[in-house]
Amino acid sequence: MILDCLVTPFSNNAFMLNALLAGVLVSIACGIVGTFVVLRGLAFIGDALAHGVLPGVAIAMLLGLPGMLGAAVGALGMIFGIGFITRRSNLSSDTAIGLLFVGMLALGVAIVSRSHAFSGDLVRILFGEILGIRTSELVTQLAATLVIAALAVACHRPFLLLCFSPEQAEVSGFPPRRYHAIMLLMIALTVVVSFRTVGTLLVFGMLLAPAASAALFSRKIITMVLSASGIGAGSVYAGLLASYHFNIAAGAAITLSASVVFFLLLALRQLLPPLGAAR
Repeated sequence: MILDCLVTPFSNNAFMLNALLAGVLVSIACGIVGTFVVLRGLAFIGDALAHGVLPGVAIAMLLGLPGMLGAAVGALGMIFGIGFITRRSNLSSDTAIGLLFVGMLALGVAIVSRSHAFSGDLVRILFGEILGIRTSELVTQLAATLVIAALAVACHRPFLLLCFSPEQAEVSGFPPRRYHAIMLLMIALTVVVSFRTVGTLLVFGMLLAPAASAALFSRKIITMVLSASGIGAGSVYAGLLASYHFNIAAGAAITLSASVVFFLLLALRQLLPPLGAAR
């Protein structure tokens, strides 16, 4: 009976199985990128990118274009906008991020408010439609995850140096600005391909919660990446089960599961001796 409750929802429903596969791929991508988001303290820019794609997606859908294309334009607009403001003014990058964050979010809401037929699409943008994932979208998610993994492997050394000392990265021959830009593009790619699954409102939770959970017990980067991906995948499974059996929103259930795992591990962490930083 218990086995049926845990397995049957996925074995008897193709849409649930597709949702699980998509969620696992999102978890791997978010586990890789989220590790560097946590270690570098990029949570704010990750949040800004996750919400800043809203106007791009809204405009794309109103024009009949793919939402992912609009999300990509919105994310790139955020990245270049942050660089432009910090170069052309004396404002800090945090101020630039905050200005663009609220500006892009307000623009997205303004666009949506002008279209009376857009409310259903808005729900899908904000909260995702993981139970409606198609095979073609699984292929896109797989390709994006492989690209993210390849970039992480190719740039692991400069990324590691950036996490702890940009000056050391410079001395070692790795221009900090270049690899910071690559890291931002990885975050943007993760947001763009994941918003269809868990939505722009919840993708930030998948970027942050599993990686933060892994950071509580990990002392090496690879361990943190693998742990974050595993925690994310487990959260997807638990969230989909909760959605199936209790009729609650799948995207929210997944992100809530990841958050609950973090607080449980944090409570457990208080009972154990401290660990060193991940390396």
